[in-house]
Amino acid sequence: MSERNNQQRPPVAMGMRGPGRGHGRNVFVEKPKNAKATVLHLVQYIGSSRYLVLGMLAVMIGVTLLQLAAPTLQGQAIDQMTLQDGSLTVDMVRVTRTLGLLAVVYLCTAVLQYFQGICSALLSQATVRKMRTDLFNRIVKLPVRYIDTHQHGDIMSRMTNDVENISQVVSQSLGSLFSGALTIVGAIAIMLYHSPALTCLSFVTVLLSTISTAKMSKYMRKYFSRQSSLLGELNGFAEEMITGYHTVVAYSREERAQQEFDRISGELRKTGIMAQLLGGIMGPLMNVIGNIGFLLIAAFGGYFALQGWISIGVIQAFILYSKQFTRPINELANLYGQLQTAIAGAERVFAILDSQPEVDDGQKALGQVKGDIDFNHIFFSYVPGKPVLKDFDFHVKQGQRIAIVGATGSGKTTVVNLLTRFYDIDQGSILLDGVDIRDIPKRDLRSQIAIVLQDTVLFSDTIAGNIRYGKLDADMDAVKRAAQTANADVFVERLPEGYETPLSESGSNLSQGQRQLLSIARAVLADPSILILDEATSSVDTRTELHIQEAMLALMENRTSLIIAHRLSTIRTADNIIVVDDGRIVESGNHEELLRRQGVYYRLYQNQFAGLQT
Repeated sequence: MSERNNQQRPPVAMGMRGPGRGHGRNVFVEKPKNAKATVLHLVQYIGSSRYLVLGMLAVMIGVTLLQLAAPTLQGQAIDQMTLQDGSLTVDMVRVTRTLGLLAVVYLCTAVLQYFQGICSALLSQATVRKMRTDLFNRIVKLPVRYIDTHQHGDIMSRMTNDVENISQVVSQSLGSLFSGALTIVGAIAIMLYHSPALTCLSFVTVLLSTISTAKMSKYMRKYFSRQSSLLGELNGFAEEMITGYHTVVAYSREERAQQEFDRISGELRKTGIMAQLLGGIMGPLMNVIGNIGFLLIAAFGGYFALQGWISIGVIQAFILYSKQFTRPINELANLYGQLQTAIAGAERVFAILDSQPEVDDGQKALGQVKGDIDFNHIFFSYVPGKPVLKDFDFHVKQGQRIAIVGATGSGKTTVVNLLTRFYDIDQGSILLDGVDIRDIPKRDLRSQIAIVLQDTVLFSDTIAGNIRYGKLDADMDAVKRAAQTANADVFVERLPEGYETPLSESGSNLSQGQRQLLSIARAVLADPSILILDEATSSVDTRTELHIQEAMLALMENRTSLIIAHRLSTIRTADNIIVVDDGRIVESGNHEELLRRQGVYYRLYQNQFAGLQT
């Protein structure tokens, strides 16, 4: 709503040029949350597909056991080749049997790894589908205040980019992490069985890897979290520029928009480079540490073999087990950057999921609504300590047409926000037919109210679908009757596809006046007890305004109506006109009475009409 943009807003939204929009220069950048809590929350989502998790775990156990068996079989094959008195002796029967068994192990491993990939893909898609569903369900239940104070593009980025990063980690990395943990446990057990001394040497690489990871992670995390926030900021800016493209071009601000985009994009590039550089260091560093471990095993293993403590086959098997032992650690290092990006994205997703949804504590069911409205000494502020409405008090009788006028920022649209409970009042009460609206379920309350805004909202649907949004179960005859009442049927029937004409985004393939008539038709179909017209004609020409006024008069018939208007010509026939100035009612009366008083309304009227005539 237009008025709300001019009121005092929470600090997060300062600098924006509309609810939830802006360049993001003053938008709060989320700090990294607790990584442990985020991971645990993510694990709960993954665990919701318990059968897939159990299936993948079973497959991974099979793969791990087979992979652990392979080095032992290789060592046994090598030990069948002995050197005695200068001649090589080979037990071909045992070697052949061992190699045949090794081939079966490799074949089964390949088959199970294929099924592991299928399980990972299914688990990934099941997880992100549930997460996207929960995220969207939470977004549609968030308070209007939250949507007004957060960039729309940033919210969209959490549902797309951040969830996609989580999907990639679940599908590509989760299996590696699970199998890696199993491999480490199995490899350690077998290594201890063959040689406790060599096993202790292998732990040197683990110690070096742990220290390196701990040191690097605290530097990496802040860059990956900042990268996610900047990506959301960039999406928000791009959405604003595309939405307001006509204004950008009209004022020749293309270069400025490009400079601002380059600034955000440049900062994202620098942050991304640092994040990727730090993430890229981990892989080579782990490889160096792993090679140090192989060198220690080969050197000391050779010494132990010369002493007769272990066989050559055991050394071969031990080197392979050591590689299996360090492989998961190296994989984790190589995936560390991707994991950090996913955790940062998950934090942003969970920040919305953990947000308090809109509270609806109303329990009194509405009966037949007459439309009597009482505003009793209302005080309200968007920002604590900066009141927008101050002791706002007036009464509306059933079927009355009440106009609310005043200068921009005086608090007109805030009245509508409070009546619909988009925001709740700080002090006072609003009564509908004598019942406090805070005691009425919001769904019931809003079902009795229809709103026609200055900026029409149409969806990428047919004309009939957009009108039917006011009453989803309405048949086509009801849709056509609503269009006729709104004077929209004339232009609709001229279209090649009539009511089945598809609309582009926001109905951009229609004129502003046509879009407004469709929004009025939607309100007609909703058949509300209370009608709110918020600057419904301020964006159209005078001729179109006449058609819209005719449609609005038909719509207001026998309904309690609140009309917010800058054009005073649209409210001359109102039963009562409320003049608001700095959040207070300073005058009230009909058009003729207010002109005779020559007060605030008179001056507004003179500024609009008398000034134009001179």
